[in-house]
Amino acid sequence: MRLQGRLSPYLGNLSFLASLDLRKNSLYGRIPIEIGRLHRLKKLLLQQNQFEGNIPPNLAQCRNLEVLSLEANMLTGGIPRDFGAFPELQQLYLSFNDLRGQIPSFLGNISTLQVIRLRKVRFLLTLFNRSLTNVSLMDNYLSGSLPSDLCYRWRNIRILALSYNQFSGLPLETLTQCKELLVLSLSYNRFQGSIPRDIDSLQKLHKLFLSINNLTGTIPRTIGNMSSLRILSLSTNQIRGDIPREIGKLVNLISLNLAANLLTGEVPQEIFNISSLQVLSLMINSLSGSLPSSSELSLRNLENLFLSYNSFSRNIPQCISNFTNIIEFRALFNQLSGPIPMSLGNLKNLREFWVGSNQLTGEPYSSELGFLSDLSNCPSLRTLVLAKNPLRGSIPESIKNFSNSLQILFAPNCQIRGHIPNQMGFLKSFTFLLFSGNDLDGNIPSSIGGLESLQRLFLYDNHLEGPIPDQICNLTSLGELKLQRNRISGSIPNCIGNLSSLQKFSISSNNMTSAIPLSLWSLLELIFLDLSLNFFIGGLPLEIGKMRAMNGIDLSCNQLTGAIPSSIQELESIAYLNLSRNLFQGSIPQSIDHLKGLDFLDLSYNELSSAIPKSMEGLIYLQYLNLSFNKLSGEIPNDGPFIKFSGLSFIGNKALCGNAAFQVPPCKLNGKKSTRDERLWLLSIMLPIVSIVLLLFAICLLRKHGNPSKKAPISVENPLGIDHPMISYQELCSATNNFSENNLLGAGSFRTLANGTDVVVKVLNLFIEGALKIFDTECEVITSCTNVDMRALVLQYMPNGSLEKWLYSNHQRMNIMVDVAMAIEYLHHGQPEPIVHCDLKPSNVLLNEELAAQVCDFGIAKILAENKLETQTRTLGTIGYIAPEYGLEGKVSTKGDVYSFGILLLEVITRKKPTDEMFDADMSLRQRVGAAIPNRVLDIVDSELLGTNLENLTPSELESIVLSILELGLECSKDLPEERMEMETVMVKLNKIKLSLP
Repeated sequence: MRLQGRLSPYLGNLSFLASLDLRKNSLYGRIPIEIGRLHRLKKLLLQQNQFEGNIPPNLAQCRNLEVLSLEANMLTGGIPRDFGAFPELQQLYLSFNDLRGQIPSFLGNISTLQVIRLRKVRFLLTLFNRSLTNVSLMDNYLSGSLPSDLCYRWRNIRILALSYNQFSGLPLETLTQCKELLVLSLSYNRFQGSIPRDIDSLQKLHKLFLSINNLTGTIPRTIGNMSSLRILSLSTNQIRGDIPREIGKLVNLISLNLAANLLTGEVPQEIFNISSLQVLSLMINSLSGSLPSSSELSLRNLENLFLSYNSFSRNIPQCISNFTNIIEFRALFNQLSGPIPMSLGNLKNLREFWVGSNQLTGEPYSSELGFLSDLSNCPSLRTLVLAKNPLRGSIPESIKNFSNSLQILFAPNCQIRGHIPNQMGFLKSFTFLLFSGNDLDGNIPSSIGGLESLQRLFLYDNHLEGPIPDQICNLTSLGELKLQRNRISGSIPNCIGNLSSLQKFSISSNNMTSAIPLSLWSLLELIFLDLSLNFFIGGLPLEIGKMRAMNGIDLSCNQLTGAIPSSIQELESIAYLNLSRNLFQGSIPQSIDHLKGLDFLDLSYNELSSAIPKSMEGLIYLQYLNLSFNKLSGEIPNDGPFIKFSGLSFIGNKALCGNAAFQVPPCKLNGKKSTRDERLWLLSIMLPIVSIVLLLFAICLLRKHGNPSKKAPISVENPLGIDHPMISYQELCSATNNFSENNLLGAGSFRTLANGTDVVVKVLNLFIEGALKIFDTECEVITSCTNVDMRALVLQYMPNGSLEKWLYSNHQRMNIMVDVAMAIEYLHHGQPEPIVHCDLKPSNVLLNEELAAQVCDFGIAKILAENKLETQTRTLGTIGYIAPEYGLEGKVSTKGDVYSFGILLLEVITRKKPTDEMFDADMSLRQRVGAAIPNRVLDIVDSELLGTNLENLTPSELESIVLSILELGLECSKDLPEERMEMETVMVKLNKIKLSLP
């Protein structure tokens, strides 16, 4: 029945009615009070309707009522006091309503009451009738400890369900006296303490649910005496120790769930001899050893085997093929090795097979992954997870046999090689195909257009080449397409607009050419687009403004031209916008302030001109801004988000002016000033210049005619018209109290650092051999020095010291490394002659008041001549950070700084210095990180970093971010310089990683 409407009051006239069953309908309104006139009524079943209002007290007049069920309605209020007068009531069901208050004590007067179910209402617990056998109070707000005399009050209790509450205390010490218990459900509470040894006194217990509490201690061996037990669930507690082999005596056990505890040791073989077992979950513990391999094991009833997140080793046993009823097998994140068994095709009920993040391989003497052919005989298989195993084989053509079953194939980072077979197009049921991070080559087959159900296609980080086939436009259900970091060439198919469901599209780091097709901008569901690091040409159309759902766009490192379209203001949801390293011209759109949610904006290395819009001060969520190396002019805004930006955001724009914090000259005086003010301003400029000229003339006369043994201190000359203040030797003496040791910040091999008023003075020790050459190199790079009699550099004072102090700061690491990367990128690519620092290390990275990083100490830096990629050196940097080619051949290039930066990245994330005692000729920091990738990255990461910065991420998101950072560090620090990336590419990757952090 699907009755609708209100319940008629005339039902009260059916005086002979004994049972009224109107459950599972669409009845609404109030329950008629006239039902109370039905004195012969024994059953009233009104559950799963839409009744509202209070429970009518008149129902208590139904003196013969035995079963009352009002569950799953919208009833409010409490239980009427009149209900205490029911003389025959046996079962009361009031769950899933909006009832609240106390469970009334008068229910204890109903001597016949056996079952009461009040799930997901808001009653407070009180004790009542001893005759109760079934009590369900789940999903309430009940709290406190269970009464110590509960078993005395409810001596006949058989089913006690108190899950999904807030109870605490030591429950089992109270409940072991309830000898009649069949079902005890206490999951999702805050119970503490350990499982008592006398738990076996509950001999009749069939089901014990204690999951998701705060239980500690060990599993008592006496639990093996509970011969009636069918379900034992102890997951998500803090239980330690071994799994007692006595559990193997529970011959009626159907489900054993010990997941998410602190269990150690090996799994007793007796567990695998419980022939009745259907579910076995041991995941997320510290269990070790091998899985039992005896052919005599026969778990023919086993349906679900969960072993993930442990330390199981050796092979997956061949005897798994005996588990003929198995539906799910999960063994992610272990240390399983050897080939995946070829006998899995016998498992006709297998739906999910998860073995990712192990050391499993294909067959040793076959170039193909033969186990895939075997698994294709599993007609029910839906999900296959092989990720992060060194499978080392090619995809067999027999994969087409999965056509009627397999939906998800997850196989990233498996060292899969060869071509993608054309037969892949037969897999009509595929929804998720992930082959990223492998060694696939050749073209993307046109047959891929046959995957008509495909929703996600991930082929990034391979060696695929050739064009994107037009047939890919047939995948109309596709939501994510990721092809980045391959060798794909040609153009994006014009039919790309057919993918109307596409939300994420990335083809960065390929060899794509031609213009971006206009149809791409018609994908209105697109939320992330990454076309960076290609060779796209042409401009951006006005249609870009139609993509209202867009959250992130990266078009950096292409050859795009024209103006940034004003319609970009329509992208109101965008948070990430990177148009850097293109050929964009014109001005920054004035309406850019409409992008209220913008968090990241990079327009650097273009040909943008005119002023920075003042309206950008309204971008209050902007965290990263880079407008460097354009042709911008005028005043830099200094309010709103600009308060937190440094001069690095604007470097390379010669016509900018503004606040000194941006390291630009002050803006020219306003033309509205009076003539008198202009004259005073001109006089203030000219007087020092005239004075310096006269002083220099006097010095020349003194040198020519005066006593050479008594030289007067002279000020620095300014032949280049440098705009920073000129500082004399006398001023340095005054500022440092005659270079007093009280102002000494530190001393190096060639120089001493003295703390001046607001600056640092680096003074050269002229008596040490080689010092003059070191000083001259640093002068050439920094270009602000004193005279020939006293060699000193006057530098900005950095109050937060060097990176060594902040290297392991939980809140600043990534920000600092981005700043360092920007600085090195500027040295390498910011001027016609690249500068190689040659000694990048933590102590050579200084931090200002805002913890913005600046690279310093260019004493052994090299300036490469134009069109020269490397030079020679006999001056080495610091051991642990210098590139191998420095020591072997003395070759210096920008790739040496990239190596040092990579080591610095690894140090920041692992909290291990490359010179720590644990590292030697057999194991370096780089080798240690390489050995942990990809399966053990969290084992080597600084625990403080994981616990603070990334606490809002899921374990998989956390591992992905850490893996990206460490892989970038390894890419930068490769042994051969030609294999290292440029700092421009490092910056792009680092900014993307930073954006994914919370």
